[in-house]
Amino acid sequence: TENGLTRFGTDKIPPIATRGVLLDMAKHFGVERLEPMQGFGSEDIQAAAESQGVSIGAGDVVLLHSGWLSMAEEDPAIYIGQQPGINAEGAEYLTSLGVVAIGADSAALETMAFEDGAIFPVHQHLLVDAGVYVLETMNTGPLAADGVHEFFFVLGQPRFAGSVQAVINPVAIR
Repeated sequence: TENGLTRFGTDKIPPIATRGVLLDMAKHFGVERLEPMQGFGSEDIQAAAESQGVSIGAGDVVLLHSGWLSMAEEDPAIYIGQQPGINAEGAEYLTSLGVVAIGADSAALETMAFEDGAIFPVHQHLLVDAGVYVLETMNTGPLAADGVHEFFFVLGQPRFAGSVQAVINPVAIR
C-alpha cells in the first residue's frame, strides 16, 4: 500500500537473542578480502567451519566475513555492484541446518554473480522459501581480527510499521 506493507513488515520481526557463529571466509580462502563477485557454497562453508573449530546448528545466526566492507571506502561502485558472497546452494545448505539469520559484511549478502539468470536467488530462498532473515553490511571485521567464531548474538531491531528493511545495530557478546 502507499503506507508500506500491511503484513510481514519489520515491525513484526521479534527480537533475536541466540548463538552467533562467525565464519571467516577471507581466512578460509587465504586472503584479506574476497575477489569481486566471488561466490562460495556448502563445501567452502563446511571447510571453513571445520578449520575454524565451530559447528552450525538450528537456531544459530551465521555471519560470513569476506573482508568486503573495506571496499566501501576504497571504491563504492565496486562495493555495491560486484559483491562476493554466498551462492544459492550455500544458502540452501545453511537453511537445511535450521539457522534463523545469515549475515555478511557486504550490502547484498550474496554473490552478485547470479546463476541461471535468477536475480537475488539467495534472498528469494532465504526470505520466501525458508523464512530466514538477511543481515547486510555487518561489521564482522573486529570479530574476525580477534579470531572469535562463537558469541551471543543480540538484535532488537526498530519497529517501523510497513517497512521491509531497517538499519540495525546488533551486538556480539563474547
